Amino acid sequence: MDTPSFYSAIILFLLPLQLIAVPSCPRDCEPIDATDKNRVHFAYNLEFPETEWFLCGTHGRGLDAFEPEFAKGGPPPIGCKKANLDHLTHRVMEEFGYQEIGHLRAIRTTVDGIKYLLGTYCIPYVGLNGYVGTIPCLKKFATKKLVAGLMGVESGQDATVRAWLYRIANYNVEPYNITVNEFTTRISELRNKLGHCGIKDEGLMVPPELGAENRTSSNVLSADYNSLSYPRTPAEIVRIVYGTGDEHKPGGFFPEGANGRIAREYLYNDKLKVL
Repeated sequence: MDTPSFYSAIILFLLPLQLIAVPSCPRDCEPIDATDKNRVHFAYNLEFPETEWFLCGTHGRGLDAFEPEFAKGGPPPIGCKKANLDHLTHRVMEEFGYQEIGHLRAIRTTVDGIKYLLGTYCIPYVGLNGYVGTIPCLKKFATKKLVAGLMGVESGQDATVRAWLYRIANYNVEPYNITVNEFTTRISELRNKLGHCGIKDEGLMVPPELGAENRTSSNVLSADYNSLSYPRTPAEIVRIVYGTGDEHKPGGFFPEGANGRIAREYLYNDKLKVL
C-alpha cells in the first residue's frame, strides 16, 4: 500500500471500540417522527464519508477536487493519499466514488487492496440500513423515489464488496493474523453492539440458524429471517458512525457530530418523538 497507516486506520479505529463499555439495553429502536426533508438531510451526512473514502482511495483527492461547492463553506480538507490498488479493484471503487458524487448531487438538488476492501465493508452497509429504515416513513412521492434510487445503488455496492471479500474469506490480513472472515464478523458484531437494537448486521459466515432459511453458513448477503434487508433508525446509525454507542456523544467519523435537525436534536435537545 502507498499509505498503509491510512487504510489500516479504519481497522485500528474499529478494534479498540470493542472494549468500550456501552449500555446493553435496547433503546430508540423504533422509527422517529420527522419530515421527509429532515430524513433526507440525515442521510446526506453518511454520503459524505462514503464519497471521500472512494475518491481518496482511487484518486488521492477528495470531494473538494471534484465538486467543491458541495461542502457549502465547510472546513477545507486536510488531504489524503491514493491507495495501492490492483487495476480491477481500482476501477470498481472509482465507479463507486463517482456514484457517490451523483448521490450528493441528487440529494442536494432534491432537498493493500484487502485492507481497503475491509474498510469499504464498514461504509455502504450502514447507509443501506438507514435507507431501508427511512423509506416506510416517507410521505412524498418525490422523496420516496429519490431514496429508493439511492438505496438501489448502495445495496449494489454492499453486495459487490461482500461477494469480493467472500472469495478471499480465509485469507490472513497482515499484520493482524486475522482472517478476512473473522474481520467481517468482528466489524458486524461491533456495529450490532453499538446500535443497541439486536442483530441487524452479519459477517460473511454465520451459524446455520442465522443463514438463509436456517440452512446455510455462507452469508454473502446480510439479511433477516425472511431474507429481507435489515432497517436501522437514525439513533442506531449515529451510535455506530460516532463509535460511541450513544447518539448524544459524537466521535468516530463525525468528531463534531452529524449535521441536520435529527442529528442535532440528539446532541442538544433530544425532542424527537417515536412514531
